[in-house]
This record gives sequence, C-alpha cells and structure tokens, in this order.
Amino acid sequence: MDLNADLGEGFGIWRLGDDEALLSLVTSANVACGFHGGDPSTMRRVCEGAARRGVAVGAQVGYRDLAGFGRRHIAYDFAELRDEVTYQLGALDAFCRLFRTRVRYLKPHGALYHAASTDESQAAAVVAAVTDYDPELPVLCLPGSTLAQLAVGAGLPVVAEAFADRAYLPNGALMPRGTPGAVITDPEQVAERAARMATERSVVAVDGTVIPCSVDSICVHGDTPGAVSAAELVRASLIDADITLAPFA
Repeated sequence: MDLNADLGEGFGIWRLGDDEALLSLVTSANVACGFHGGDPSTMRRVCEGAARRGVAVGAQVGYRDLAGFGRRHIAYDFAELRDEVTYQLGALDAFCRLFRTRVRYLKPHGALYHAASTDESQAAAVVAAVTDYDPELPVLCLPGSTLAQLAVGAGLPVVAEAFADRAYLPNGALMPRGTPGAVITDPEQVAERAARMATERSVVAVDGTVIPCSVDSICVHGDTPGAVSAAELVRASLIDADITLAPFA
C-alpha cells in the first residue's frame, strides 16, 4: 500500500503543514506546483527532501487560486486548463531533475480534484495534459470517477486513492468540505479508517453504509490539524496489519 500526503503547500513566509516530518512517514508526496500553494523555493526544498528519503514525487496540480487555496471552482476553457496543468507538471519536474529524480505521477488538488471527478471537460483537459507530457505518467484519483474513466480510455495508468481523513457519502463521493464532519481530525479514527481500507477494502460512509474501497494509495492531508500524529498512527496501523508500505510509482 502507498501512503501519500499533500506537501509543499506553504507560500512565501507562510508555512502550511510539517513537510519534513511527513516526508519521513509517507511513501509518496503530492507536491504543490505554485498555483494553489507552493512556490519555487518550497518546491525545490520538498523535492530535495523527497529524493533524499526515496519518497516518490507527484505533481499536485490545481487551479490558479492562491487566495482560495485551489478550493474554489473555476470554469476553465479546455485549452487553458490543459496548458496550466502542463505548466505545473513541467515546473515541478525541473526541480525533481536537480536531485536526479522526476515527477512520477499526477494528482489534482482541491476543487480541480472534485470537478474532474464529474466534469468531462475538466477531466479531459487533465488527461490531455498528462498524455502530451508523458503518456506513461500515472494519474492518482478517485476510483470510478470521470477522470479515472477518461484516463483509462487514453491508455494512462490509473491509481485508485482513498482518504483516511475525509468523510464519504453513501455513493462513494467525498463529503463537501464545507459540511460539518467532512474532515476527520481524530488521529486514532483516521488510523482505524486507513487500516480498514487496506485490510478489508472498505470504508464506512456517514450514514453507516459500508462502501467497497479497493485502492492502492491512502491519503492523509498535510494541512489537516494533527496531520503528523495521524500519519504516524496510520503508518503504524498499516505495519501492524502486515501491510507493506511502498510507492506505487
């Protein structure tokens, strides 16, 4: 099982999350590429730390929306979104190359993640960017989503992801962040959910429904309160369950 976290989301003098601590716990790092968070110096620092620890680097691409942290929907033109995703991929890959590694996968962030799950135009723009840049680059996304379907259709590797620190609706979608209870902050509860995802391949929705959850990567958000404690417990719970932790890419 892969354990991933969103990293490098600080900007300028502002720091968000503990990148160094999380790099010691995860196997894959979803690194912000400067649009929803991050900046060149942050990208360089996180890529260097990931390369030193053998952590796979993925491009966490998002809307051009620093003020809204990429969590506000933007109605993009297809070509503009395709090109902005390509821009972010190339920027992060440049810093990876400084440390003899490369971008090993792509994961949309925030509002783009949710839009690409259902919006065919935005999902197609992400797929077009990846296909143009590297047709062997995996896409990390919600299983069964529009993005997953289009990526498979384009011949891209698709990696199914689950969120240990997010609540699920009965239909398998994530509960919108603005809804009370959408983000799970209790580290022990997060760890329990992760262990169930890995061993039983299921997750319990907000109404008690048990949803199939066959995934290859589990995410713990780096900006969630108590993220480091949660990641520590998640890692320990997976190891205790005899789950081998390794990057999928």
